[in-house]
Amino acid sequence: MWIELNIALKFLRQGLTQTILILIGISVGVSVIVFINTLITGLQANLIDRTLGTQAHIRVEPRPDLNIAARPVTPEAVQIIVEDLRAQKLRSINNWQQVLVALEGMPGITAVSPIVSGPAFARRGDATKAVSIVGIIPERYEKIVKVSDNMIAGRFDVSPGNAVIGSMLAQDLGLKTGNRMRLEASDNRSAVVTVSGIFDLGVRELDSRFVYLDLKQAQALLDLYGAATVIELTVQDIFSASEISEMIASTTGLKSESWMQINSQLLNALQSQDMSSSMISFFVAVSVAFGIASVLAISVTQRTREIGILRAMGTRKAQILRVFLIQGALLGLIGSFVGSMVGWSLVWVFNEFGPKLFEIAPSFDIVPASVSLATLTGILAAIAPAWKASKLDPVTAIRYV
Repeated sequence: MWIELNIALKFLRQGLTQTILILIGISVGVSVIVFINTLITGLQANLIDRTLGTQAHIRVEPRPDLNIAARPVTPEAVQIIVEDLRAQKLRSINNWQQVLVALEGMPGITAVSPIVSGPAFARRGDATKAVSIVGIIPERYEKIVKVSDNMIAGRFDVSPGNAVIGSMLAQDLGLKTGNRMRLEASDNRSAVVTVSGIFDLGVRELDSRFVYLDLKQAQALLDLYGAATVIELTVQDIFSASEISEMIASTTGLKSESWMQINSQLLNALQSQDMSSSMISFFVAVSVAFGIASVLAISVTQRTREIGILRAMGTRKAQILRVFLIQGALLGLIGSFVGSMVGWSLVWVFNEFGPKLFEIAPSFDIVPASVSLATLTGILAAIAPAWKASKLDPVTAIRYV
């Protein structure tokens, strides 16, 4: 193998211009693969983080009420008909405490939080806003949505008599921490609470409508004493949320939705990005392969005489074959290493001088993967030229001019 390596290096040095040009081509291709894959991975992570940073991975709630009628078909049989949907009212999850315990014992689930949620009006002076009351147990809910990390005023103090509201709601009602507001629900139930904190989650719907209250105070305000209308969960592997959600639905008989179902458009976008990244990588790899193959094919033609002399001196066909395979591997290895460094430089430039919309978190796994892929591509691209070189007849090759 040492002899083949020396011959391969000599051939590469003799065609230095061609070698440099193909190395530049491979480097550019690999740098594009590294940068595009890292960019798309960073974008996906950012989108998922922003989406799941403000919502649970799975929501469990009662199934909707249905109007069901029975119509006789035969004396022995009836047909069950689902009529128009009924108007839905706030309902508690039956035996939600037992459901909570059962969910906490399921594998893959990391946090569980009961919630009582319903509509109300927030009043301050002559200003009125429709809001969504969210009654929580703070220490449990914080494991689902880290609201305390997004406080812009006051503190996340959800206790009897205190409320935490969104920034846009505070702006619409002219509220700041320490101010009081009236919450009015149906059937003339109302409560006056003190604003202990203001959050900004970066989601208009949440920042303009959510009012976090103590669970028991929200239950009293919504006339749902001892109830929980929703149980929210987080899971260890976010991409297993659908499977866990289906398991919860089949086990408890409740309606269970994963973040993938709630954000189906986001999931489609992520899948499209993955497909785009794979297609770009594939076509760049094909271009690199054709570049290496064309350079080595030209090298075989240019060095026909040298190959004939080597064969006449006793060099075996397998050795000639290995010479050109080694050339392909070296071109892929060196070009991919340089390209990986260029790709990392582009990632650094993007993070330092880019639009600052999000930061790419570098993944070191992509470098060895890119180097391995490019080296393998170089070997595969060299097979045809190497096979042609190994089949040259020594006498004919020596006479080649």
